[in-house]
Amino acid sequence: MSDAGVLQVRLQLADAGFGVPDDANWTTWVGAALSVGDRPLAGIVTVRLVSEDESAGLNLSYRNKSGATNVLAFPGPGDELAMPDVEPELGDLVICLSLACREAEEQGKRPVDHLAHLVVHGTLHLIGYDHEQETDARRMESIEVRVLGGLGLANPYADSEQMIDSRL
Repeated sequence: MSDAGVLQVRLQLADAGFGVPDDANWTTWVGAALSVGDRPLAGIVTVRLVSEDESAGLNLSYRNKSGATNVLAFPGPGDELAMPDVEPELGDLVICLSLACREAEEQGKRPVDHLAHLVVHGTLHLIGYDHEQETDARRMESIEVRVLGGLGLANPYADSEQMIDSRL
């Protein structure tokens, strides 16, 4: 990895049925989530926006759960396999755009704000956070609220006790 370290976010639009908000700032959202550790991480994150069919297929294949889900995170090898002067692959986020937009509407949120939350949540998974245990869930939720607050976004859990992955 280069000394300076650069964050690259690659966007793949696999679902042309839904428009991506013009004010989506994928790199800012990923970078904010990556900065929660001791140092900001550099590397490559791919964000793939998919249909409900693709999301459901991936959710079944990789998590043995039926139906589409709002966000899936697939961590990459990170620094472990990085070549000199090549940024490491931090992983992939797969977001079901139609489901995210529907959730935003149901929750009375702007779609772009909900997408920011999904990206922050998924990126935290890429760097090792999870919510399998209640204490881990509270810790991760607290980090999400802090990161989103730093982005000028409201606490997404203020009106709900549900975790973002309530469909899991």
